[in-house]
Amino acid sequence: MSSGYPDYMDESIKKVEQTRAERVDKTPERMSPDQADEVLNNFHPDYKKEGKDTLKIGPSKGQKVPTELSKLLRAHSVIDPSEIDLSQVDYDVDVLIIGGGGAGTVAALWAVYEGIEPEDILISTKLRHGDSNSMMAQGGIQAADKADDSPVKHYLDAIGGGHFTNKRELVKALTMDAPKILDWHEDLGIMYDREDDGNFVELPGGGTSRYRLHSAGDYTGMELMRVIRDEARNYDIPVLEFTPAVELIKDDKGQVAGALLMNLETNEYYVVRAKSTVMATGGFGRLHIQAFPTTNHYGATGDGLIMGYRAGVPIRDLDSVQYHPTGAAFPDQIVGLLVTEKVRSLGAQPVNADGELFVNPLEPRDIEAASIIRECRGRENGVTTPTGMQGVWLDSPLIEEKSGEGTIEDNLPAMVRQYERFGIDITEKPILVYPTLHYQNGGLVINDDGSTPVKGLFAGGEVEGGVHGKNRLMGNSLLDYNVFGRRAGINAASHAKKASIGELTLDHITKYERDLEKAGIKTDRKSPLLLPEYRGDKVLSRHLDVEVTL
Repeated sequence: MSSGYPDYMDESIKKVEQTRAERVDKTPERMSPDQADEVLNNFHPDYKKEGKDTLKIGPSKGQKVPTELSKLLRAHSVIDPSEIDLSQVDYDVDVLIIGGGGAGTVAALWAVYEGIEPEDILISTKLRHGDSNSMMAQGGIQAADKADDSPVKHYLDAIGGGHFTNKRELVKALTMDAPKILDWHEDLGIMYDREDDGNFVELPGGGTSRYRLHSAGDYTGMELMRVIRDEARNYDIPVLEFTPAVELIKDDKGQVAGALLMNLETNEYYVVRAKSTVMATGGFGRLHIQAFPTTNHYGATGDGLIMGYRAGVPIRDLDSVQYHPTGAAFPDQIVGLLVTEKVRSLGAQPVNADGELFVNPLEPRDIEAASIIRECRGRENGVTTPTGMQGVWLDSPLIEEKSGEGTIEDNLPAMVRQYERFGIDITEKPILVYPTLHYQNGGLVINDDGSTPVKGLFAGGEVEGGVHGKNRLMGNSLLDYNVFGRRAGINAASHAKKASIGELTLDHITKYERDLEKAGIKTDRKSPLLLPEYRGDKVLSRHLDVEVTL
């Protein structure tokens, strides 16, 4: 294993090296709609009927969702509402924000900018402030800010990438707000990569028609979160860490009026009364849909979907899940971790065991992922790892063939370090990859101001649906949490200034459980959440299994 790979892979790696010269200036044509439909229908996990359940209760009854999510949506609550004393209010605030990642922190800041005093805001987060997928994002953020680009072109790319299923007004908000988000980031001091003349370095992404991807090396998410979190700390916005919400609280007027939190260290419940509540809990990647590995943070367990749905918020587009085309397939210690799309944006190509380029490197993510699965499972042209996993090569050394020595170290420092720990030099050897569960395309229904159909509840970031339709393009997730975190924060603040809260109640939980019984769904009382287990200074992922009999 002098190269970091098992010796038996050397023959395949030599084929990649031997074909590199003839591929360096070669790019396959993008697939036609018919070709894309064929590969998606036959090889993308979303199209496997056995991976879905039909919801039998709730505001989106009849919709199909992943089986793993369905089990949580039809489970009893972790609490017995009759045992919770809502008259003992532990925190009384104007704005409660559930989730301490990118969307939640952005919402908190814009609530302050809108005139809410920091001490009248509370961020409740399952882990530490900033422990989230927002911190882990690598590739960059899209924004149309060049003369040959426009928000309209960005809009069309996002709509096409989402298979024309996106909620149009949300995509308009996303793309129109993008340049002002970049302006705000500049004011905060976020350090994007720049050319020698001071202009932004901008790269292409899968499914985009223009170079509009702004990045900070391949640590973009960390750079954004570093600065945004520091801004929140400068305002002394209160944060409760290791204290997730377990259920929303409503009032006798039917509006969301706060949440019930649980301290993971003491198992105590806290009652929070709030005039406005922002749901920003992220996605459900740690449910490992269809047993795929995942790029997601340990906190990404779909909590916000469960709480919002129980409170009456419809969901959408959750029959679609994004599998990132390039998750690590070797070594075993990092299987599923992200190999950022920026590797392909810089010129790396996906090639099979014989060194053959089999797909355009910058197809939309669902098409790219399905093509890799087809190459491994359908055509049997993949490379098998010692554990039996299949993968294809991402020819990273090609980047420096095209752009010169030092390009990889300058632009992909996280990738270099991720692999050098295992003796693999990605400037010399290709990377073995296979699709990995990456993003929750759908989520809670929202309006373009960040409000949900249930009064008093707002949402931003990966927990909400409609922005991306059935497939998200690269660089639109960091943009999403900034745009809709901002809009949710602004409008939650505006609502809080005029809202009045009635008598607190958990009647919606009791009703939901009656509906479970009426539908013939029998289950033990278990948490619908996948709470981490707190042990001193360590937090471990713990799956609370739910036994369900239909």
